[in-house]
Amino acid sequence: MTTAVSQVMIPLAGLLLQLQDLLEELTDEQYVRPVKVLTNATLGQHTRHIIEFFLELNAGYATGQVNYDKRKRDYRIETSRACAIDSLTMVLSLLDKENKALTLTVDYSNDNEVLGSVETNYSRELVYNLEHTVHHMALLRIGVNAVSTIVLPEEFGVAISTLKHRSACVQ
Repeated sequence: MTTAVSQVMIPLAGLLLQLQDLLEELTDEQYVRPVKVLTNATLGQHTRHIIEFFLELNAGYATGQVNYDKRKRDYRIETSRACAIDSLTMVLSLLDKENKALTLTVDYSNDNEVLGSVETNYSRELVYNLEHTVHHMALLRIGVNAVSTIVLPEEFGVAISTLKHRSACVQ
């Protein structure tokens, strides 16, 4: 029987490996250069953001409590491609876990005192992180096109549902 976690792992690992391949092609200068079309964010900042969500999920798995807003921010990931590549390798090694119940802490108010919680589980958070990664990879695609001549795979930064829809339209 295929578990929910294993169903997510294949496309998720594929995305993270695509990201790792991109990082290996970029130069250090391209990785840290502010990109005007990304409101002067860098490719490194978007990469760090992706990685840190996975690291927070891993930390939250151990405690049963996930809070993406309180994740540890490691600015070495956004300034060092080598560190980001190593971090992605580590993330890939940490993801394959049994599904279990988790509590997600959320705060969507301007009042720092108001926190809410949502019951979730590891599989659901992997799905969320997959979608979150696709979103940031779409932004990375825009940034890469602005700072380099790297040709990305057609599916880089495109949701699986969009790829399936495009494929169905062609037939």
